[in-house]
Amino acid sequence: MKTLVGGAAAAVLGLIGLVVWWSPFMTLLAGAIPLMLLLGGGLAIYLGFDELKDTWKKDDAIGAPVGADDDVEKYKQEIDDLKNEIESLKKA
Repeated sequence: MKTLVGGAAAAVLGLIGLVVWWSPFMTLLAGAIPLMLLLGGGLAIYLGFDELKDTWKKDDAIGAPVGADDDVEKYKQEIDDLKNEIESLKKA
């Protein structure tokens, strides 16, 4: 109940203050909006550039890993060995 009464009182005082100090409020708003746009735009540029750098790192990481040819040859040899073992088991 105290919160409701306090909130209502603050809203009424805020409305009265807005009516009484309308011109200074508009002056403050006129100065604050360009500043907020400037800071918000700078933050957006920074975050966009950071995301772009992350995608560049991902693109650089894509590709054949080091030693991929050795792994391929190893797996081909293992497959051939298993095929030979299967053939020998079929004959037995």
